[in-house]
Amino acid sequence: MTHHASILLSTAYFAPVRYFSKLVTYPEIFIEQHEHFIKQTYRNRAVILGANGSIPLIVPIEKGREQKIKIKDLRIAHDEEWQRNHWRTIFSAYNSSPFFEYYADDLEPFFRKKPNFLLDFNQQITDTILELLEISIRINLTESFEQVPEYCLNFREKISPKPHRNVDDTTFKAQPYTQVFSEKFGFVPDLSILDLLFNEGPSAHSVILDCIRRI
Repeated sequence: MTHHASILLSTAYFAPVRYFSKLVTYPEIFIEQHEHFIKQTYRNRAVILGANGSIPLIVPIEKGREQKIKIKDLRIAHDEEWQRNHWRTIFSAYNSSPFFEYYADDLEPFFRKKPNFLLDFNQQITDTILELLEISIRINLTESFEQVPEYCLNFREKISPKPHRNVDDTTFKAQPYTQVFSEKFGFVPDLSILDLLFNEGPSAHSVILDCIRRI
């Protein structure tokens, strides 16, 4: 078991498998809500696998993001029908997966509503995914933006969709599972939790646990 008792993460939109492995590893979870928004991160994007390869799904945010808006105050933009486009892309990628129909009714509502704040929206999604995985944990929001305590592992910037921004993580090793386009691309690791959920269904929780390396 790691010597850290808690972990600090950024918010994330349909987070990758590695993110969920942290949620089930640490007894105390903190999500940063006072940081300023950072572009090109999982805060407002997820990566799934389609017929032509990896596909980023990006949640648009309101203009003014350069004005150092705290993540808790960051509003989602609705100038375009991004929800409909995201769901169409997800449907196209996973409608033939073994468990798409099993979970579609639980997830499609997220693409019908028009949420106001990114943080709230992401938390609702994460809570729903945890329920579907039958994982019972408590997630805390930070009270302020400050130096991370010694007992808390700071992982706010260490899980990134940009390979050059990722850091070596000795506590995580992606475990292969059958993906819709495995024959075309081989196994693509650490995609959005959606990929694991639609392909593995109730076994997704076990796959996450198998990815965890104790040091």
